[in-house]
Amino acid sequence: MNPTSASNPLLEPWATPYGLPPFDAVQAEDFMPAFEIAMREHRQELDAIAACAAAPDFDNTAAAFDRSGRLLARLAGLFFNLAASETSPALQSAERELAPLLAAHDSAIYCNAGLFARFEVLHAQRESAPWTDEQRRMVERLHLDFVRAGARLAPEAGRRHAELKQRLATLQTRFGQNVLADEAAYRLELRGEADLAGLPAFVRAAGRAAARERGSDADAVITLSRSHIVPFLTFSERRDLREQAWRAWTTRGEHDGEHDNRPVAAEILALRNELACLHGHASYADFALADTMAGNQDAVARLLDRVWSPALARAGAELEALRGVQLAHGQAHAIEPWDWRYLAEKVRQSRFCLDEAQIKPFFPLERMVDALFECAARLFGLRFVEQPQVRAYHPDVKVYEVQDAASGRLVGVFLHDNFARASKRSGAWMSSYREQSRHGGGVLPIVVNNNNFARGAPGEPTLLSFDDARTLFHEFGHGLHGLLSDVTYERLAGTSVLRDFVELPSQIFEHWLEDPGVLARHARHVETGEAIPADLVRRLLEARTFNQGYETVRYAASALVDMAAHARCDGGAPDITALEREVVERIGLPPAIGMNHRLAHFQHLFAGSGYAAGYYVYLWAEVLDADGFDAFVEAGDPFDPDVAARLRRFIYAAGNSVEPGAAFRAFRGRDPALEPMLLKRGLLEAAPG
Repeated sequence: MNPTSASNPLLEPWATPYGLPPFDAVQAEDFMPAFEIAMREHRQELDAIAACAAAPDFDNTAAAFDRSGRLLARLAGLFFNLAASETSPALQSAERELAPLLAAHDSAIYCNAGLFARFEVLHAQRESAPWTDEQRRMVERLHLDFVRAGARLAPEAGRRHAELKQRLATLQTRFGQNVLADEAAYRLELRGEADLAGLPAFVRAAGRAAARERGSDADAVITLSRSHIVPFLTFSERRDLREQAWRAWTTRGEHDGEHDNRPVAAEILALRNELACLHGHASYADFALADTMAGNQDAVARLLDRVWSPALARAGAELEALRGVQLAHGQAHAIEPWDWRYLAEKVRQSRFCLDEAQIKPFFPLERMVDALFECAARLFGLRFVEQPQVRAYHPDVKVYEVQDAASGRLVGVFLHDNFARASKRSGAWMSSYREQSRHGGGVLPIVVNNNNFARGAPGEPTLLSFDDARTLFHEFGHGLHGLLSDVTYERLAGTSVLRDFVELPSQIFEHWLEDPGVLARHARHVETGEAIPADLVRRLLEARTFNQGYETVRYAASALVDMAAHARCDGGAPDITALEREVVERIGLPPAIGMNHRLAHFQHLFAGSGYAAGYYVYLWAEVLDADGFDAFVEAGDPFDPDVAARLRRFIYAAGNSVEPGAAFRAFRGRDPALEPMLLKRGLLEAAPG
């Protein structure tokens, strides 16, 4: 292909609604030539900034840097979203080819000596210059970006730094693709009533839909999507099949052959350690945590230690309750990880009179989406208007215009992609096609939420579990963080915040799912329209802390393994299976529980670097969100307008324009307290005083 704008739709103006990508016109082979042109244009823009004859000032250096690379940002927003949400062999091939090239481009930017010299001047002036607080924050963050990217390294070290970044980009891409390959290839085919024993109607319906989508003649297919595997492990009476499913789920990326992630993760850990040493740190954990709210390993260890002992004690009591169920059914075998959810559901049903088959009809996906939008309207004055005529990258995706309800002003565009499919990576996440900014005439955000819910049968609604609904609210909280961003410069926009702050907007939004008023209006029976009974709501809320010992131990164990893997100071490529086993034995993880994520499929850590030495951030942010939501509790109204206005201004809209600790204090009036998080998890009584 001749890489000109006349032949490549990626390089032509996107004359589409809202400036969305021309999804239908783009082919995988269009990306490489387009990226080559975009990277070249970006380098030329940056060279011009570096060569500017005028003395460095905010506008000709910092603001100009932020304005540069618009074509590259536009292409990257499209490419990486497609690679995650609607990939193909051709797109995966392009991803493998582009990863090291984009890493090299990134290194070239931050090792541009002339450009960094200008930022050094600005950084030295930051306290005395007549800048706004946002401009000062911008200079501090950009300068730190350069330093952490190796701008101050000696030439030989700088060259090695660039080599490491390129190799890491290649490995991280391979890691994610290997996990997807294992997930896409697996299917547990269920045939006959014996295989389906214990599965309620909604699990069977999801399994039938998966069988049709995959061309199987089985009665049902269980995939490795969480919305398939967790219900199967919860309800299947076939212990042998539960074991098969559990082993497939927990050994993703851990099979000999071309998709084996064990050597990939080992090399990533070795290279990250070398990179940290170039920056003068003993370990990658030290390097990563230097730019977080936590700041160091000791702070993370104190947080995880605070929950580990009470969670372990709580899990021990939960295990005894499971043994009681076993005895009642005449069983004596050891409880294994594939038994826990099944037995716990029996305890939950008995203790709280809760039956998932009774609950799910009150949580159809469409009504829960309406609940999201109503909460966003009442809290922040937003209106979501579906645009069915606008096509996205897949028929599943719904496109919404996001408006300010009072003025009708366009705030942004929201894409909602809710269903699992083989071309989509697992999990749930928010991303952006375009970030918000105010300079250069202003840019409105385009935000996407991805979930992986099991689709209902043809013509039937998709029913969510209460946990699925929480995931829906969680990701929408991230989406609001992008949509409500109100900053001048893109570098500071939306979710571009410190990693242990980024989960606060998502996790605090989960609280509105549990509001009885929200449930009464939106949790309505899919067939009768009946509002969820108040007694059922009461029991659901009473059960919030049920099995939290198990859940907290699983999470904390994964966070502790993450920290141990990245706190290594000896270099070299470790045996990740042995490393994981050593940590599990040292912390005393009960064998019946296991971890949220094992290293060979831990995409948070190895499909990118954002959460490396950072899986603890969900708990850190939970301290913030539990205490933060108490501001509404203290006001006596979950939609109190004054508290909501502070939440919007200082948490959702501020992006990285304010230091996160200061942002939380501006919202809450003080630093966060730990106790609300412990209370939320039901661990307060067991915690040491």
